[in-house]
Amino acid sequence: MSNSLRIAHLCRNLTRTATVRTWRGINIVKSTNKLSLQPQQCNFARCMSTQAASDPFHSIIRDNETVKGDADKHEFQAETRMLLDIVARSLYSEKEVFVRELVSNASDALEKFRYTIHTAGDKQGNYVDADRSLEIHIGTNKQDRTLTIQDTGIGMTKEELIANLGTIARSGSKHFMEQIKEGEAKAENIIGQFGVGFYSAFMVGDKIDVFTRSSQKGSPGYKWSSDGSGSYEIVEADNVAVGTKIVIHLKADCREYADETRIKEVIKKYSNFVGSPIFVNGHRANQIQPLWLMEPKEVTKEQHYEFYRFVANSFDTPRFTLHYKTDVPLSIRALLYFPEGKPGLFEMSRETDIGVALYTKKVLIQSKTENLLPKWLRFVKGVVDSEDIPLNLSRELLQNSALIAKLRNVLTNRVLRFLHDRSTKEPEEYLKWYADYGLFLKEGIVTSHDPNEKDEIGKLLRFESSKEAGMKTSLPEYCSRLKEDQKEIFYLAAPNRSLAEQSPYYESLKKKGVEVLFCYEAYDELVLMQLGNFLGKPLISVEKEMRRDKSEDAEVDEGGLLKTQSDALLGFIRSKLAGKVANVKLTNKLESHPCVITVEEMSAARHFVKTQNITDENAYALLQPQFEINAKHPIIKKLHKLTETEPELAEQLTQQLFNNSMVSAGLVSDPRCLLTGMNDLLTKILEKY
Repeated sequence: MSNSLRIAHLCRNLTRTATVRTWRGINIVKSTNKLSLQPQQCNFARCMSTQAASDPFHSIIRDNETVKGDADKHEFQAETRMLLDIVARSLYSEKEVFVRELVSNASDALEKFRYTIHTAGDKQGNYVDADRSLEIHIGTNKQDRTLTIQDTGIGMTKEELIANLGTIARSGSKHFMEQIKEGEAKAENIIGQFGVGFYSAFMVGDKIDVFTRSSQKGSPGYKWSSDGSGSYEIVEADNVAVGTKIVIHLKADCREYADETRIKEVIKKYSNFVGSPIFVNGHRANQIQPLWLMEPKEVTKEQHYEFYRFVANSFDTPRFTLHYKTDVPLSIRALLYFPEGKPGLFEMSRETDIGVALYTKKVLIQSKTENLLPKWLRFVKGVVDSEDIPLNLSRELLQNSALIAKLRNVLTNRVLRFLHDRSTKEPEEYLKWYADYGLFLKEGIVTSHDPNEKDEIGKLLRFESSKEAGMKTSLPEYCSRLKEDQKEIFYLAAPNRSLAEQSPYYESLKKKGVEVLFCYEAYDELVLMQLGNFLGKPLISVEKEMRRDKSEDAEVDEGGLLKTQSDALLGFIRSKLAGKVANVKLTNKLESHPCVITVEEMSAARHFVKTQNITDENAYALLQPQFEINAKHPIIKKLHKLTETEPELAEQLTQQLFNNSMVSAGLVSDPRCLLTGMNDLLTKILEKY
């Protein structure tokens, strides 16, 4: 192919924005309306200065290094070769993390130079271009199947090359931190600690070239090369820029990493918040700031919205924002969001991962961290950054379960305290949020094993009560209104307020003026049963309260059956309901209802009936139901007369009263099965007329 055809071929691959490609020592520069060929040795930033205001393109990557002299060949030690094989083949779960590791190394090189210049004082003259921009540049080349990562950091001498790249598990960053440990200044943004990240490049590359030049004046440039098979070469090179450039010659099955879009995806996922700017093929790739490291007052609402959409991968807006930082008992920088939109079916599933990403020093460790928050807080979106978290060698898994448990406990308590603050300071907004996300709080009570955590979640629950229709109340508010002699919190499960107020179980407490919480959701009574106590006060269902009358038979009130009559009726009912009920007794706790069914734990009984799908009436005896009758009610008094005059009709009426009570208690899985008996009773009655 002629030279002109090669140039034309390269030009066709250029984008309409300014782009640089290198061909035989010439930079081919194409902008929207201009194509020019420039000597590669020219300072590109200076050549592009006239377009800088309008064209965001900026790249420092050149391919003009030339080696000189003979290369020094070095052998990896046997143990090092084995470690290299482990790193390249087994250490990391995903190949893409090599980008994270190399970007982190580049960031460390920039931070080392920044710290060195900061502490050098009047000795800055000993360093090359001390005021240069500190940046990371990445270049992709599909045609040559290469990926280049270059920084303008501190660079390396030959001795440092041998020490840092010739020895696996020797972290130059960790060594640097140990050297400055006693100094007054702190290099807080140094990321590396294990000394294996660089070798992750061998997961995708069959050869790696490193060009580096130390920032110290007079330092020559060097080229380090290895195919990862057991040896490496170092040779002096000219035209090497200050800093470090890594060229990865990609394996055939890893050509995807020579694609610009793929690299940008990986950077967005892992390294979007690295402190220094990252350019991919001349364009800035990390635009969003790490807001969690900023002061809360400095962050605008618009920034929060943009950041929330980034971390939550969502287009809605957060209803609440928790911007939190602390150094005791752990170093934590957190930015958590509570969604405004309703949760979808996917979010409701317990199989959904926690939506909080874990970072350390702005580098992603896990995008969805399983043990960072309890499962019931999976609706929370955001970022947690902690320098104290113990990581494994690949920086992908957490270690030291005790420390992670402490981190989880600190974050969970902070979230609960935050929600409690919102419920008191912004009650209307909280109720709107609670209407959609209250189910998660209730799940927390059912699944948590920590009594203190349950109490804190309990403060966030909201129920309507008998006090006022349409108004939600909290458990603390309910407790503040307790009667002097009331030591318990009462609740009643019903589909709606109308049925709750008409419930036979509520009658006696209503007469006494005792406030009762109404649970309209099927799982609410299970939640309160699991909560058990709140602020030292037992939570009692009104059904259980009714059953707590320990006397075998209640005294007969005036206007009811006589003692002999009630005894005879009780015996009749026991004989007809044999095998269905555990006991039959009188009760004085009913006013307008003739009878009621009570069991020891009504919530558990209802759950049992629903899950077991009971159809055999005799199977209800497993619940040990107690049938309680109101001897003052006209139906019960009429039933007593029928036992003497029409025992067959009395038996049918007894069966129907039992069935009605079971339906009222919610202990019948399908009420349609009772229609036959009801129709038989109606037929029998109509025969009298």
